[in-house]
Amino acid sequence: MEFPDLGEHCSEKTCKRLDFLPMRCDACQEIFCKDHITYANHKCTSAYKKDVQVPVCPLCNTPIPVKRGEMPDITVGEHIDRDCKSDPAQRKRKIFTNKCSKGGCKQKEMIRVTCDQCHLNYCLKHRHPLDHDCKKDGKPLSKSGHAAVTRAQGASSSASGNPRPVSNGVSTNIRAQNPAPPLRIPTSVSAQNVIPPSASFQAGLSEEQALQRALELSLADSRQAVQPTLR
Repeated sequence: MEFPDLGEHCSEKTCKRLDFLPMRCDACQEIFCKDHITYANHKCTSAYKKDVQVPVCPLCNTPIPVKRGEMPDITVGEHIDRDCKSDPAQRKRKIFTNKCSKGGCKQKEMIRVTCDQCHLNYCLKHRHPLDHDCKKDGKPLSKSGHAAVTRAQGASSSASGNPRPVSNGVSTNIRAQNPAPPLRIPTSVSAQNVIPPSASFQAGLSEEQALQRALELSLADSRQAVQPTLR
């Protein structure tokens, strides 16, 4: 006597046993026999859906519930920043008190970083106006507006750092039409009339002739000094 509708075959490809008491996997919803019902035995591809781990805070040893699909490290970090009752976490919260005003950002900084346009506090990542969609007087600024503000700030800083006098065109034209007379350096009469000895000695002679003349005079003086005087 056969019962063709009784029992089901195991879904494992290497088994396919007809089991009269089959079991269904709660992760992949497949039918398996008693030997392959565990996740490891049939290599279940949906086992991660059932592998739920509850992380524990390393500071206060409190279990931290984690939503499905979230990173445990991020959830534990948020718990330490907000809810942890341990002394190190409370000291950290007292130091990092400047929370970023950017929507969705939970970063806190030790120092306050205020935007010059909207006067709100932001973290180092969102401190620039383009990074936090800056709104001046309740109206968002476009990229061209940000560029104009940046240029204006740069021009004001350069003008304050290097002031330059501005001259009008009238004074420039007057100076061009009436140039100032050249300065004259007064010289003394004695300095103008004095002729250097080298100029009087070399008058009308070339450099070689003047050198030869100087040698002849030197030899003549030496001969006069050597000759004995006759009595």
